[in-house]
Amino acid sequence: MQKGNIGVTTENIFPVIKKFLYSDHEIFLREMVSNAVDATQKIKTLAAQGDFKGEMGDLAVRVTLDKEAGTLTISDRGIGMTAEEVDRYINQIAFSGVNDFLEKYKDKANAIIGHFGLGFYSAFMVSRQVDIVTKSYKEGAQAVKWSCDGSPEYTLEDVEKEDRGTDIILHIDDDCKEFLEKARIESLLNKYCKFLAVPVVFGKKQEWKDGKYVDTDEDNVINSVEPLWAKAPSTLKDEDYKSFYRTLYPMHDEPLFWIHLNVDYPFNLTGILYFPRVKSNLELQRNKIQLYCNQVFVTDQVEGIVPDFLTLLHGVIDSPDIPLNVSRSYLQSDANVKKISTYITKKVADRLQSIFKEDRKAYEEKWDDLKIFINYGMLSQNDFYDRAKDFTLLKDVEGKYFTLDEYRTLIKDNQTDKDDTVVYLYANDATEQYAYIEAAKAKGYSVLLLDGQLDTPMASMLEQKLEKSRFTRVDADIVDRLIVKEEAKKSELTDDERDNLSEIFRSQMPKMDKAEFMVDVLPLGEANQPVVITQNEYMRRMKDMSRYQEGMGFYAQMPDSYSLVLNTDHPLVKEVLDNATKATADALKPVVSELRGQEARLAALEQSQNGKKPEEISQEEKDDKANTQKAINEQRDKKKQIIDEYAAGNGVVSQLIDLALLQNGMLKGARLNAFLKRSIDLIK
Repeated sequence: MQKGNIGVTTENIFPVIKKFLYSDHEIFLREMVSNAVDATQKIKTLAAQGDFKGEMGDLAVRVTLDKEAGTLTISDRGIGMTAEEVDRYINQIAFSGVNDFLEKYKDKANAIIGHFGLGFYSAFMVSRQVDIVTKSYKEGAQAVKWSCDGSPEYTLEDVEKEDRGTDIILHIDDDCKEFLEKARIESLLNKYCKFLAVPVVFGKKQEWKDGKYVDTDEDNVINSVEPLWAKAPSTLKDEDYKSFYRTLYPMHDEPLFWIHLNVDYPFNLTGILYFPRVKSNLELQRNKIQLYCNQVFVTDQVEGIVPDFLTLLHGVIDSPDIPLNVSRSYLQSDANVKKISTYITKKVADRLQSIFKEDRKAYEEKWDDLKIFINYGMLSQNDFYDRAKDFTLLKDVEGKYFTLDEYRTLIKDNQTDKDDTVVYLYANDATEQYAYIEAAKAKGYSVLLLDGQLDTPMASMLEQKLEKSRFTRVDADIVDRLIVKEEAKKSELTDDERDNLSEIFRSQMPKMDKAEFMVDVLPLGEANQPVVITQNEYMRRMKDMSRYQEGMGFYAQMPDSYSLVLNTDHPLVKEVLDNATKATADALKPVVSELRGQEARLAALEQSQNGKKPEEISQEEKDDKANTQKAINEQRDKKKQIIDEYAAGNGVVSQLIDLALLQNGMLKGARLNAFLKRSIDLIK
């Protein structure tokens, strides 16, 4: 028996492996099975080259549990190892048998997985002892057994072994007993080894018999040795792709469509990417792309290889050229990764473009599901906008679809304002904004439906990309001011009448949490509504954007900004003003007279002090000015009180306000109840 120390540079190699080289203990099984597959692929390569002339026989990798003995064994019938090779490849960690093999068979050994020679040592993450029983394929080879308890010391001795290949026997540690459970091992094999190129057998298939599951004589093969992405696209049908999708994602709806990736220059990459049906909730849909290296599962954290916006896709990418660290768990950034990312982006764009051109109707039917991918791509990746602008669609409230160029041509003549800016009108909710949409349509305007999760930032981006363009929601202003084509008509009201009318309605507005109302008095024509609520486009959009963009939290805290627009041409508003003027005339006359006098006095005082330095103004003059301002404020308060008392008793004012609130879905609670009672009283 040979004893010795493993050729490592530190006594603490195993704690390092346990803590730093591998991100998760469960990775050990992937590494063990991958090594067994490597050994099997090597014997195939040797046989193909004529360097091995023996019987190939059964090449399945077998995983065996012995719960009583506390062992997990991974067995292969690959090339095996001699004592010298064990010493070189196991005891001297720095030398990778795979690297030597690749050097000799580099043109024929594309299916070799490992590159670093450290994968085997992941076994010590879960084992108190590891045994290797191996016999080389070479004629007359002596089988050997290598044992190590996790210290640098090992034993190596000759043993009897009938067949070529290697058994790795893991004596599972007490704190890792979960890896002696059949269900746990089966789930890991399904996760990491489902598509390995060599059959992986774990136990026997079972059948239901006499009220329980019992083993049959048939091997339970975990994997599909020729996964769909490794096949030529020309040999596959739509149902093949759909069936594979169901295998990967059993609980998902059918995908919209898919892209089969297959490139061998300047890097090797195969895979299938599916567009799932997604309308919202970006985060929940991420990390559905599985990354493989020669059919070994590596990770579903594909950031860096797949552009950020395409992490919303589902599917599989397999590439031996993606650089991995020793644990194969984290991607290293290099030029190849960037090339792959660029290739995938181009491939996706080309596929979308071809679907759009070949069958526009089918593309339009998929658009509501597709647009979250395309919008996200254009927002997050500058060059994708240039690729996608020709197959990006806009949908109007009638359900018709247009390309960006088509829609601009449609609206340019009728929706260009006096500053030569093309105005894109839109609604977020066709039901809630129905009245505003109808008012716009009555003017001959087209209205888009932007009800998607990313439509608000998309509108802002398109304003930057499209020449002289502005996006305006239909309730951002009264319809005549959405697209201003000429100077606005001037009001015939005096300043006093405007102020009084504003105060009448302002005083009866409900106090609403996180909402501010301004009152605007405008002549809008008799045919338009008497009172309309509009929402400031800029502030509303900034608040929407704050949900997606860092550094904009300030806007999220601000109240919503609305305008209550009073149409002074409408008979009802005129009637309110006329009745208020008559009802408050006597009470307001002395107040207004006193107010005018005090305002004139203040103006005279300010003129007399104009040009003087602060130290040149006497205290008496300062007091006189302050007292005059105080008298003005008192008279204004009296005037406001008289108008407010009148307004409180005028049911028409409250009714008009409540109708405007109701139109915007803002009439609730006690205010809604009072409106219903008042409406019934008016009908009586």
